[in-house]
Parts: sequence; structure tokens; C-alpha cells
Amino acid sequence: MSDIDDELTAGYRRFRTEHWPAARAEYEALAQGQKPHTLIVACSDSRADPALIFDAAPGQLFVVRNVANLVPPYEPDGLLHGVSAALEFGVKVLNVKRIVVMGHAHCGGVNAMLNGAPDTCADFVAPWVAQGSAVVRRVAEEVSEDQVEGAAEEAVVRLSIENLRTFPWIAEREAAGELTLTGLHFGIADGVLRALTNKSRFEPLA
Repeated sequence: MSDIDDELTAGYRRFRTEHWPAARAEYEALAQGQKPHTLIVACSDSRADPALIFDAAPGQLFVVRNVANLVPPYEPDGLLHGVSAALEFGVKVLNVKRIVVMGHAHCGGVNAMLNGAPDTCADFVAPWVAQGSAVVRRVAEEVSEDQVEGAAEEAVVRLSIENLRTFPWIAEREAAGELTLTGLHFGIADGVLRALTNKSRFEPLA
């Protein structure tokens, strides 16, 4: 087997020997169905795992991950929309009570919005991150150079929250108090979660 196969297999064996015996009953119960309380839209970045950050047990989080934690606007046009499909399932079928959009520091997707996607990623990454390019470039003009990266990452979270509200069945549930929308930003180097508030920048969670 390749090195990566060895790493994955070793991890699986640790799961089976160290975790599975104590968690078996929990997984058997989950086999009957899931009822997560929160849907999280997060970046695919390997350094920002929502389950680890929130110390979540299996069955608690319904997680959607993509480049730069983007939520596209509501477009029921019959085309393929993976994020929108997950949102529809999470809200309409699983009845989650909260949607969290979680960005993070040093996001390559946001960097691509600011500086362009890699030349080798023209098929999918470039058009995907183009959704946020105008927003982050506008923000970049409003802050000092040393604040551009963080401000741009926060702006993408705000954009995704705004786009969530274009989904009528999300907007309706939020207005009725049945669904909460939350924006967060995770600092990879310091491990601090910062939350979207009414202030100009995200505030650290206590």
C-alpha cells in the first residue's frame, strides 16, 4: 500500500481499538437516523475541522465543506448545486435549528479571490471563487494592508450569510425564530473563534 493508505489504515485501526468499543452503542443508535442540531458550512481546508473545533459527537453536526465556505445565492434552475442541496436537506428534512458559516485564517480560497486562482485550477476553482471576488476586493480597499487577509475572510462569511437569506425557506424560518444564522471565523494559529456581530470586525467568543 502507499504511504497515504498506511496512514489512513493506521487511523482506522486506532478508531476501532480505542474509540469504537466505547462509542458502539452510540453509533448503533445513530444507525436508526440522525438529528443534528446544527448545519455548518465550512471550508475544505484540512486545518479547520468543525467536528474537532466544536468537540462534537457523531450525529450532532451536519457539515457542508467547500472551497472558502461559500454559499451561492438561491438559484433553483435545475442545474447541479451541491451546497444548495445540502442546505435544503438540512433545513427541510433534518430541521436543523442553526446554520453556521465558519471561515478561517489563511484561507487559500479567499486568497484566490484577492489574487486570482492558480493557473492549474481554471476549470472549477476560478469560477467558484469568482463569486466572492468583488466583495473581498472592495473590502481590501477599505482596510490597511496588514488587515486585508482577515477582513476579506470575514467578508466572505458575511456574503454567505447574506446568500443564505436568499433561500425563501431559510429566510422564513429565521423570521419565525425557528432558525438561527451565525457567522464565525477560526484562527488557525491561535485557536480562537471570532463571531460576526454588529461591529465592524468579528469579536472573540468568550
